[in-house]
Amino acid sequence: MAQIIETVDVDVPVTTAYDQWTQFESFPQFLEEVESITQTDDTHTHWKVKVGGAEREFDAVITEQHPDERVAWTSTGGDTEHAGVVTFHKLSDTQTRVTVQIDWEPEGLLEKAGALVGAGKHAVKKDLDNFKEFIEKRGTETGAWRGDVQA
Repeated sequence: MAQIIETVDVDVPVTTAYDQWTQFESFPQFLEEVESITQTDDTHTHWKVKVGGAEREFDAVITEQHPDERVAWTSTGGDTEHAGVVTFHKLSDTQTRVTVQIDWEPEGLLEKAGALVGAGKHAVKKDLDNFKEFIEKRGTETGAWRGDVQA
């Protein structure tokens, strides 16, 4: 299993960064490989992604979520197996550190080779930089879900 850990500091309050991250259907605006996400209820999503030219679909479930602190998930079916967590750390009243950890099982020769050379790590870092640009340019979240999901 491969693991990716990346961090970015964003110039918005922790609540703004967290609230935006709960808007899963907005992810295609800053996550390059995500084609679409459909949120089916408070804890379930359906993803369509394109990785290395291969289209994949999978479902994911939120396994833990605490406002302004963390969102954890795992895939539950489809073309990919992974789990992850994103955490939010207040650096000041106007700055937040966002850390993403993803554990995934590379599929096929292309993904296994990509994992060896750090392609996934590069993609996650770029996506976090895109999130930073997106949220700082907006200055506010597009919506929010403040529910709590216990592990």
